[in-house]
Amino acid sequence: MFLKFPDVHLHLIMREKIIHKSGELFLTLGFKSVTMDDIANALGISKKTIYQHFDNKTKLIEATTTNMFENICGGIDCICEASHNPIEELYDIKMYVMNYLKDEKTSPQFQLKKYYPQIFQSLQMKQFEKMYVSVKDSIQKGVDTGLFRENIDVDFISRMYFNGMTGIKDENIFPSERFTMDYLMESYLEYHLRAICNENGLLTLHKFIKTNQS
Repeated sequence: MFLKFPDVHLHLIMREKIIHKSGELFLTLGFKSVTMDDIANALGISKKTIYQHFDNKTKLIEATTTNMFENICGGIDCICEASHNPIEELYDIKMYVMNYLKDEKTSPQFQLKKYYPQIFQSLQMKQFEKMYVSVKDSIQKGVDTGLFRENIDVDFISRMYFNGMTGIKDENIFPSERFTMDYLMESYLEYHLRAICNENGLLTLHKFIKTNQS
């Protein structure tokens, strides 16, 4: 039996509320640590209500991570469309992502990879496909506007950038008690840009860092 329109609307609203609150809890406490009871209590609903929308926790995590990914992609697209400088663009994207993940306290990616490997692998492929295209366009823009070296292999550098951004999130190599994610992203971004900037690009990079760092 099909739901009437108002019921469908309410169904979608509740589904979105569950996804939004779950995302907050997963980022703060971790994908493994948060239980369905935790989510129900945080929303002031019964666990049964959650199961009316998601068959199990794995399905909920899948929907939540997909929603996070789509939201971040939307923000990145807006930054890329508005940007004219690929150096500032990469920093703006970094700031946007860090702000979006500001409540990330327990290395949720580490838990996702360990306890939900299929979701992690699927999400990582989506991230690669999105970041590869965005970074490749950005790097090519930098070459065309005279900020990056003309002889760089844009395809190779784009793949290396993704590999590096993924690598700094490895808890075994960069333990969170020693390195904050903000420090890792900031340091890796500067490392990446210094490797591909020409003299003009380095001047632009130095000026940007000096202006924006306190």
